[in-house]
Amino acid sequence: MPRPWRRRHLGTEADRATFRTLHSASLAAPALRAGLTAESAERSIRHLHDLLGSPALAMTDTAGVLAWHGSGQHHEEQCGRIAALTVEAGRTRVYDRHDLPCDLPGCDVRGAIASPLVVDERVVGTLQVFATAPTAGLARATDEVAAWVASQLELAELDASRNRLMEAEVRAMRAQISPHFIYNSLGAIASFVRTDPDRARELLLEFADFTRYSFRRHGEYTTLAEELRSVERYLLLEQARFGERLQVTLRIAPEVLPVAVPFLCIQPLVENAVRHGLESAEGGGAIRIVARDQDQECVIEVEDDGVGEDPDVVRRALAGETGLDSVGLGNVDGRLRTTFGDDYGLVVETAPGAGTRVVVRVPKFAPGVHA
Repeated sequence: MPRPWRRRHLGTEADRATFRTLHSASLAAPALRAGLTAESAERSIRHLHDLLGSPALAMTDTAGVLAWHGSGQHHEEQCGRIAALTVEAGRTRVYDRHDLPCDLPGCDVRGAIASPLVVDERVVGTLQVFATAPTAGLARATDEVAAWVASQLELAELDASRNRLMEAEVRAMRAQISPHFIYNSLGAIASFVRTDPDRARELLLEFADFTRYSFRRHGEYTTLAEELRSVERYLLLEQARFGERLQVTLRIAPEVLPVAVPFLCIQPLVENAVRHGLESAEGGGAIRIVARDQDQECVIEVEDDGVGEDPDVVRRALAGETGLDSVGLGNVDGRLRTTFGDDYGLVVETAPGAGTRVVVRVPKFAPGVHA
C-alpha cells in the first residue's frame, strides 16, 4: 500500500539560513540603490539588522547618525564620535564598554563594531553594530555586510552618473536642433502672416507646443505617443515651408504607443531625413514613418527617398565624430545603447542616390525605464 504523501521542509537549516540572508539583502538593496541618505538608511536598516542579529545597528554618514534600529537607542548620541574615529582609521574598528559609557541597568549594549562604507575609494559613512560582547565572527560579518552596502552605494553612484550623462546628452541634442528648426519655422510662419493669418496663428501654436515639449526639463523618457506627436508638429511646420514638395506617410500600430522611449530619440532622425534627404533633392521627396509591434519589441522606421549618404560618413556620425552636419545620430545611438544595451543601437541603411532608412528597436518593457 503506498504511503500517504506528506509535506516536508525543503533543504537543510544551512539552506534556509542562506535563503533568509539573501532575502534580507534583496529587501535592503532597492533603498541603498538610491544613495546614502537618511531616507535610504531608514528604509534599509531593519533588513541589514536582520542580517547581523545584534541588539542594535546604526548607519551614519561621516558626521552623524542617519538611522538606528534595535534596543539601546540612548547610545545613538555616541555614533557621531565612533563614525569620526572609524573614518579616520579607514578600517573596521572594535569599541568596548569604555568607549560606550552607559548607566542604564540591563542595557544590552556593551561594545560596538564599526566598518567604513567605501565608495570609489572614498569613505562616505559607517555601519555600526552594537552588541553585548563583540566577537571576531561578528567583526568579520560586519565587515562583509559593510562591503556589500558599499557595493550597492557604488551602483547608486553609477546610476547617478548615468543620469547626469543622459541629461547632458539631451541638452546637447536640444542645442543641435534649435538653431536649424527655430529659424526655419519662424520664417515659414512669417510668410503666412499677411496672406493667411489663420494659418499663421495655427502654425504659431504648433511651434509653441513643439518647443514646449522639446525644452521641457523633466524626465529622461517619454512615451512613443508623445514623441510621435512632437514629430507630427515638426512635420506640419516643415510642410508649411516645403509645401507639396514634402510628402509624409505615418503608419503607427496603436499597441506600441504606450512604449517608453528615450526623450528626443525619433524627432532628430526625422529632421535628418528632411535636411539631408530632401532639402537638396530636386522636387522634394517623401518621408515614411512606421512603428510596429514585433513580439517583445517595438520597431520604428524613418525612411526618406532623398539623396542618400555615404555609409562611411554615417559610421563616423554614429561613432560620435564632431563637425559632421548631422543632427545627433551619434547622440541618439548612444542614448539607446545606454538605456537598453548594445543590441539596441541605430541601424542605418543608405547609399548616395538611394535614400536613407533608419531603424530603431526598443523593448516594450525594460527595467527602470518609465515614461
